[in-house]
Amino acid sequence: MKAPLSRVWLGMLLIAASSLVFSTAGLFTRLIDLDAWTMLFWRGLFGGLFIAGFVVWRDGRCALAALRAIGRDGLMVALCSALATVCFLNALRLTSVADVLVIGATAPFVTAAMAWVFIGEREDLMTLLASLVAVLGVVVMVGAALAEGRLLGNLLALAMTGFLSLMMVILRKCRGVDMVPATGLSAFLCAAIVLPFANPASAEGMNFVLLVLFGSVQFGLGLILLALGGRLVSATRTALISILDTPLAPLWVWLAFGEVPAAATLAGGAIVMVAVLGDMLLTRRHLLLTRGVRR
Repeated sequence: MKAPLSRVWLGMLLIAASSLVFSTAGLFTRLIDLDAWTMLFWRGLFGGLFIAGFVVWRDGRCALAALRAIGRDGLMVALCSALATVCFLNALRLTSVADVLVIGATAPFVTAAMAWVFIGEREDLMTLLASLVAVLGVVVMVGAALAEGRLLGNLLALAMTGFLSLMMVILRKCRGVDMVPATGLSAFLCAAIVLPFANPASAEGMNFVLLVLFGSVQFGLGLILLALGGRLVSATRTALISILDTPLAPLWVWLAFGEVPAAATLAGGAIVMVAVLGDMLLTRRHLLLTRGVRR
């Protein structure tokens, strides 16, 4: 039985909003004058506190029950999210940003394969074609830098993609379970993993204020929106829409700091936007037509 149009459309909008929020990471990393590990520690801590506060606000006395309800699948979501972050950080150290972005853009295909194998969910051809166009768009964005990569870094980027894809499949599989508390656990786990390399005491003044916003808005809110939206649409479509943060990230840096992206970045970003938004609009049209026929 297919989900109602309103739920599918809401899910796509929530995931798009999540990508929009996640894409602001570059702004915060430019504004915060601290080392990466310290930023990630506070980002994870404030992100986890933000999500915990949201769950308590929403569920009140039932917040602990909501946490227990995530079960083993929820723990897997938290672990996959945290491991993806660790793999991402180390991939950036060992290979080029371009390679990491292109490998990450293959997430819809990895997700589609996992969804088919683990939960029997087959994606429609339209979304798979849109995913292919989105990957080509990312290649156009960063194609000139692809030769800079190294094998180990690329393998870590592939592992990152695999963990994110598995997380999206679990979110879809357990769509009857609220996984927002699981994303809070993942944020705290990220903070714990990077703590040995961080210097939390160095955060003060405006840096600390920006870290609060970085953790709560960019990370915490982004995870909440992803967890809520991932329940309502297919795992592959979740992965496809999540690619939106790739072209949006340089756009915000351009608007905030006046750093004009290269022509290839703009062209590739436009291709990604057209692919994702086209899939969303065509999906909505298809669902409207299907509902009309059934009536």
